[in-house]
Amino acid sequence: MHKAGFVNIVGNPNVGKSTLMNSLVGERISIITSKAQTTRHRIMGIVNTDDMQIVYSDTPGVLKPVSKLHESMLAFSQGALQDADVLLYLTDTVETPDKNQSFLQAVQRMSADETSLTKVIVVINKMDLVSQEKLVSLVEEWHERLPKAEIVPISALHKFGTDILLSRIKDLLPECPPYFDKDALTDKPARFFVTEIIREKILLLFDKEIPYSCQVEVESFKENDSLIDIGALIYVERDSQKGIIIGKQGAMLKKLGTLARRDIEAFFGKKVMLKTFVKVEKDWRNNMRDLNLFGYNPE
Repeated sequence: MHKAGFVNIVGNPNVGKSTLMNSLVGERISIITSKAQTTRHRIMGIVNTDDMQIVYSDTPGVLKPVSKLHESMLAFSQGALQDADVLLYLTDTVETPDKNQSFLQAVQRMSADETSLTKVIVVINKMDLVSQEKLVSLVEEWHERLPKAEIVPISALHKFGTDILLSRIKDLLPECPPYFDKDALTDKPARFFVTEIIREKILLLFDKEIPYSCQVEVESFKENDSLIDIGALIYVERDSQKGIIIGKQGAMLKKLGTLARRDIEAFFGKKVMLKTFVKVEKDWRNNMRDLNLFGYNPE
């Protein structure tokens, strides 16, 4: 008997979806920062055993769209409701349970639907930040909101309770042949992870609007046995943003490239030569041609 299924992680920004994803997959698939909107795409991480294949999906945090980019990000999250065998609705001990009512109502309808094949688990993250009494109160509140869903408290960062969660995921998976090759780790190509690592460094190095105005594309990726030669282009929306990314005498761009190169080398396990350039693409977040080019098309 072989089990396989899609386990999709959804929830509001900054509740720990990417941290949980990486913990469950056992690899650093999703980038993690303390800033909202770190994850922009739906990213799959695949775990294989002889008799099981779990296809996890990390999704963007659910937010009210203020740009076409946000609309595409929300579509990734909404799409994850449609094809899940197991849906992990991730909340935490900090946010209020009534946050983002419209999306939560969609999860509630799915959980209450007797004909739905999707199993819903409410995962309460950051259990280490509250008292036992507060945690019990949160569990009871979520039971009232989603009476047919299972409730599993965890700390994704410290790996408390993740073994219990994984056990329940395995129990709920349907009998099915694998969807992907057994040696597959993700559905994304190598270039995607280069762009994500560079974007992570932009999120860490720059404040305010700068990180959200940036998009990274890999123009060239040439690999041999000992070296990967990469050329990457950072798009911004205004000339002033370009100047900030480059910095005085190119200092910030050099620092960004150094930090990104180290992580890219660790990811691929070989030496990397990374060249980065900055280009202005005005209002790309509201240009559908640009968004499609950058892969923000949920279909």
